[in-house]
Amino acid sequence: MKLRGGVLLFMGLTVLPFAAMAQEKMSGPKERGNRFNDPFLQVTSAMPGCPVPEGPMFTQQQVRAEAHVRAQHGGSCFRSGRCRLPNSYLYDREIIPRMVSYLRQDGRFNNTSVWVLGERRLVTLMGCVQTPEQARAMEQAVMLVDDVMGVINHLSVGTTTKPTYSIAPVVPSPAR
Repeated sequence: MKLRGGVLLFMGLTVLPFAAMAQEKMSGPKERGNRFNDPFLQVTSAMPGCPVPEGPMFTQQQVRAEAHVRAQHGGSCFRSGRCRLPNSYLYDREIIPRMVSYLRQDGRFNNTSVWVLGERRLVTLMGCVQTPEQARAMEQAVMLVDDVMGVINHLSVGTTTKPTYSIAPVVPSPAR
């Protein structure tokens, strides 16, 4: 029964590029979006001027290239016995909101500007913190959240350091 679920999910992921191709004909091949619906949320916003991360943006062509890799990586966790769900990407939509709630309630990170991205039980931290110790403490706190497999720390100290993540394009405000 578990194998059937894994196979169905694997097949569902491989169908995604075909759905994406149909949408591409309607929206254009270069249009980017969060096509895999990876959870990407802002946790805190206390440091004005912190570079805003772009988030998980893909063109339809990138979706086609990435879909096979995601199917392989997502299912291998289950096949090896390291995951109870048939695909490791299924955890992310639950992990990220729980982790955001945990970090906000912790209190040690209220003076930061941080965004989080979930992909395959890996949590990527992006944004600005006050000290290197605060960045390490946040990374350690995230590892305490159930089902988190690892943390990718792209936090910068202060707002003037060049970030190690892609920055969201600045959208000009409408003229008044």
